[in-house]
Amino acid sequence: MNPYRRTFLCLAASAAALPALLRIAWAENYPTRQVRIIVGFPAGSGPDVVARLMGQWLSERLGQPFVIDNRPGVGGNIGAEVVVRAPPDGYTLLFVVAANAWDAMLYANLNYNFIRDIAPVAAIDATPFVMEVNPTFPAKTVPEFIAYAKANPGKINMATAGIGSGPHVYGALFSMMAGVDLVPVHYRGNPLPDLLGGQVQVFFGPIPSSIGYIRADKLRALAVTSAIRSEALPDIPTVGDFVPGYEATGWVGIGAPRSTPAEIINELNTEINAILADPKVKAQLINLGAVATPMSPAGFKKLLSDETEKWGKVIKFAGIKVE
Repeated sequence: MNPYRRTFLCLAASAAALPALLRIAWAENYPTRQVRIIVGFPAGSGPDVVARLMGQWLSERLGQPFVIDNRPGVGGNIGAEVVVRAPPDGYTLLFVVAANAWDAMLYANLNYNFIRDIAPVAAIDATPFVMEVNPTFPAKTVPEFIAYAKANPGKINMATAGIGSGPHVYGALFSMMAGVDLVPVHYRGNPLPDLLGGQVQVFFGPIPSSIGYIRADKLRALAVTSAIRSEALPDIPTVGDFVPGYEATGWVGIGAPRSTPAEIINELNTEINAILADPKVKAQLINLGAVATPMSPAGFKKLLSDETEKWGKVIKFAGIKVE
């Protein structure tokens, strides 16, 4: 072969490989500065509690601050849109919650498509929600609650974290299956203060934000929403024990803007899964009522797809709409 041609081909091959090598080097050095984790819900909410723990664990493991940036509103969509519009460089991440998977069924005019525009990075945990009431509420069990609700239709206020949020959809499923009429009261902020104060009577809330109040007898847990009992609340039955077939489990994870380099996504996935494998972290999550669920990015993507299909049907059947 002509030596000049050989030199040209070698240079061309090197040039073609350069972007991939730069991406790998970039991922190996990531992160070199502060990383934001956008949480689409207020401070003190269930997602916020776990997000702050994950930020702390990632900061300790990767040597750079992972800070929580709360952007509540519109069922988590304000926070999601911040991430969609952020540079795809790994320095702005989204704390993904189950409601993100079905928002497209609720909001016809979203400026983004969640499945298309957010790259799944890693799942963190699965969290049963808890059906909880103020201790002054007359019902002490799910059957007593159902009987009271049927005797007082339209008189029980059910707190939610916004239209189409997990607490709203899970409560709507209960209303449908139990045949009771609960009045949704939608909050942009944390509804727990009003539940504690008795302004609303019931809340289907994530265990991490409520468990302290339950253990202090400031809230009464009637049932957990998962198919099996929670290790954190082993004495509390499941809703399905009284409403056969009922099951609703929340989950959270990390997402990134579309086009974030695969090397950075894989790096984050590896680190998060390593954190979740730590027995101390597992125990801390269990204490909050959550179970670690390490997955690959592909596995997390399948979860998003499956949840979108399942809860989309519930939303349609229940007629949940954003006005």
